[in-house]
Amino acid sequence: MGLFSRAGATPLDGVDAVLADLDGVVYAGPGALPHAIESLNRAGESRRLGYITNNASRRDAVVAEHLQQLGLTRTRPEDVITSPQAAMRLLRERVPAGATILVVGGDGLVHELEKAGYVPTRSAEDAPAAVVQGFAPDVGWAQLAEAAYALALPEDEGGIPWIATNTDWTIPQARGVAPGNGTLVSAVHTAVGRLATVAGKPERPIFDEAVARFGAANALFIGDRLDTDIAGAQAAGLQSALVLTGIDRPKHLLAAPANSRPTYILGDLRELHEPYPETRTKGDTTTVGRASVRIDGADIIVLDEGDRPIDLVRAGAAAIWATGRAIYGFRVPERLYADPFHRP
Repeated sequence: MGLFSRAGATPLDGVDAVLADLDGVVYAGPGALPHAIESLNRAGESRRLGYITNNASRRDAVVAEHLQQLGLTRTRPEDVITSPQAAMRLLRERVPAGATILVVGGDGLVHELEKAGYVPTRSAEDAPAAVVQGFAPDVGWAQLAEAAYALALPEDEGGIPWIATNTDWTIPQARGVAPGNGTLVSAVHTAVGRLATVAGKPERPIFDEAVARFGAANALFIGDRLDTDIAGAQAAGLQSALVLTGIDRPKHLLAAPANSRPTYILGDLRELHEPYPETRTKGDTTTVGRASVRIDGADIIVLDEGDRPIDLVRAGAAAIWATGRAIYGFRVPERLYADPFHRP
C-alpha cells in the first residue's frame, strides 16, 4: 500500500478511526512528544481514536490513565489494545483456561493472564503449560533463565508453547533508544534454539482486534516503525502513516521494502490535519510540494530541496520506490536523508 496523495486532501479525510502506536508516536518515556496531544485530540473530535501498543509492561487501564494525564482526556481502557491481549487470543487456541503459565514480563501481562483465567507463575518448577513473554523494564537474567528451563524441549517433541507479545528490537525512552522485547526474546532463543509465536505487531491479530472493537470501515494506523507498525498495518489492509518522531529515520524510509511502505509520511502529527501534497512524476523527475528529485541511472539528484524538509523526504521516497530497485543500487546524496525531525 505505497505512498499516494490526493490534491487538497488531508490524511484524515474519509477516515472513521485513527489507531495510534504509543512509544515514539504519542510519547517517549513518560512525556508527550511535541504536537502529539493536541493533534490527536483534534482528530478524535469527529472519529474514533484508539491506541495499539506492543509494550506489554502495563495494563490497559494504566496506559489509559497515563494518556489522560498527558491531555488525551477522553481515553478509556477499552480504547487501548495491548499485545498481551493479542497474546491471550493465541494462548486460548493452545492451552485451556485454568492452566499454569510461566510469565516473563510485568504487571500488564500478569493482569491479562489472570483475566483470561490462567494461573501465572515465575518458576519453571511449577510445570507450566506454556511460556508467555513480554517486555518490562525489570526483566532480567533470572526470568529469562526460567523461560529457558521451561522451553528446553522443542514443541514438536512434546515441549510447551512459547508466545511472545512482540519482538520489537528497540523501545524509545526519554534518554534515547533502549533494547526492546525482541532482544529479550532473542536471548531465550539463543539458549533453547527454538522460535516464539508472536502475538503483537506486525502480526494481524492485534490490528484485527482494534478494527473489530471500534467497528472501523476505513481506519488509519499511525506508527514510528516500518518493520512492525507499517508492515503490520499493510498486512491488515489498513492505510498507514509513518511519523518521524520515533525509531525509524528518513534513511530507513528511503530503503523500505515494498511491504513496509506507508501511505503517508509525517514529520509530526500536526501534518495529519494539513493537505497532503500531491506526488507529481514527469519522466525521471518526482516533485512533492517544491521539492524535486531526479533519478539518473544509479544517481539520485536533488534538483530542489524545497521549503519543507518533509517534502524532500516524500519526493525521494516516491522516486526510489517507483523504480522497483533496492536502495543499495543508488548513490544517495546525504541531504536527501538529512534528519532535522524531532526524535527522543
